[in-house]
Amino acid sequence: MPEPLFQDRTARLDLPLLFAGQSQRETFVNETFARLDALLHCAVEAQQQNPPPAPLDGQCWLVGAGASGAWSDQAGAIACFQQGQWLFQQPRDGLRLLNKATGQHLHHFGSWQTPGTPALPAGGTTIDAQARTAIAAILATLSAAGILAAQ
Repeated sequence: MPEPLFQDRTARLDLPLLFAGQSQRETFVNETFARLDALLHCAVEAQQQNPPPAPLDGQCWLVGAGASGAWSDQAGAIACFQQGQWLFQQPRDGLRLLNKATGQHLHHFGSWQTPGTPALPAGGTTIDAQARTAIAAILATLSAAGILAAQ
């Protein structure tokens, strides 16, 4: 049999590929769909180090540093519970997700990036109430848009 035209996995999302004459194609197709289901419009429940005790099918988490148990050696990966087992996806630069626990969007560029939330203005010799109100409104809008963590 000639060598397949493609390798056995895609380069960007690590999706399994079929090749001519392959047996049990449904296994590869189902894994591909499960990975796509986890990554398209990606939203994680939270970022944590340990697997939750009773995850539901389709729920995903961002694996934190120092992960243990079934998540050992998966720090930074997206862990999605599919069909009773964990499916891990390593992020690629440009991947974005929503952390449902904080309402904040994260993006991957070398590592997961999230902007810090600046403090509201306080103190100073001259207090400008209108400027402080405007700054607070800007920060609230950025938080509502998921750019900054909610205060």
